[in-house]
Amino acid sequence: MKEHVEKLHALSRKPSRRIIGLMSGTSLDGLDVALCRAEGSGPETRLQVEYFKTVPYDEAFRNAIREIFAKRQIDFQQLVLLNPLIGLQHGQMILDCLTEWGIGPQEIDLIASHGQTVFHAPQKQHGVAGFPNATLQIGDGDHIAVKTGIITLSDFRQKHIAAGGEGAPLAVYGDYFLFSQKNENRILLNMGGIANFTFLPGNLDASVVFTTDTGPGNTLIDAFTRLHFGRPFDENGEIAASGTIDPALLNALKDAPFFEQPFPKTTGPEVFSMDYVKNAMQVSGRLAIEPKDLIATLTQFSAETISEAIHNAMQKGEAIVTENGEINAMQSGGVFEVYASGGGAHNPALMGAIGKLLGRNIRLIDELGVAGDAKEAVLFAVLANEAVAGEAVYFGEKKGVPGVSMGKISFPG
Repeated sequence: MKEHVEKLHALSRKPSRRIIGLMSGTSLDGLDVALCRAEGSGPETRLQVEYFKTVPYDEAFRNAIREIFAKRQIDFQQLVLLNPLIGLQHGQMILDCLTEWGIGPQEIDLIASHGQTVFHAPQKQHGVAGFPNATLQIGDGDHIAVKTGIITLSDFRQKHIAAGGEGAPLAVYGDYFLFSQKNENRILLNMGGIANFTFLPGNLDASVVFTTDTGPGNTLIDAFTRLHFGRPFDENGEIAASGTIDPALLNALKDAPFFEQPFPKTTGPEVFSMDYVKNAMQVSGRLAIEPKDLIATLTQFSAETISEAIHNAMQKGEAIVTENGEINAMQSGGVFEVYASGGGAHNPALMGAIGKLLGRNIRLIDELGVAGDAKEAVLFAVLANEAVAGEAVYFGEKKGVPGVSMGKISFPG
């Protein structure tokens, strides 16, 4: 209806917008809900997090998603049923948060929903001739909009793919708009299930901004901690600290085609799965490895692949192929600060190993004014703000960071 279009137009002209950013990651621990007030757009964006909460999922909900998560063969009906269900559940979680915070839905301008990734398949990974990069997030935006009565933007990753990207990482846009700092080269390292980083140049040149996945973050550590210890994750890295790293298994884990691919690149639990680890255990003759030693080795695996990716890109100068086939070398001369976020930032064993390998202190993104646990939800609020009120920002001709508006719009009526 025309009233919705008129409201959207009015939102684009407001001096500030209240936007709820949502993020549900591969850990399936819950829904991150960040209520943000955004002013301006692009590099002039100013954002304040008014409220933040992680609403935990119950075990039945997690298990329902795990039945179709990162699997080639699934019950297709389960996928179809979960798409609206997740939208409805997320919508109710938003309403519950607003009630807790004493805020009416009519006071919120937009919802920015990442959805739940169930399969990520870049062309480099699926290798099927004639088929493009692909990814799928479920949790229908129309259901969120109708449930809450709030205009909702969702399905952000599809435009990224349509414009030549792999659908990830998307954090780069908000990273650049919110966290760039003149005269300081920055690495923003996010360690969720999969780890990725954004390079922000101290000269603020958007065409030099770079982002890539590095490989596993917490996904394998969490999976085997659940399997062997009955815990959702290795709290404070205590299990890893009690174990011994197995060099043979570590080498087998690092022997994957993904690590030989050029930057930028993306991956997911579809590749780095429990079967991947079990195969490495068999190849290395470590099928009988002690569980604590396995967790220690998986933690080191994440630390080394993260550190090597940063080192290769920042200190050695990584060759980046542009859309025009040109080669640019990106390097910072080794002078940069690293700020970490995501679940891995709470793991001292992982953080300590990365710091040791890079030879520097790893700081927390919290120092830059946004809590690390809220960062990804906040960054989707930034993408929604850009879609409604932003102008085109040129990130150069390199692959991985197309300068496009993302997010499909769902009206509540």
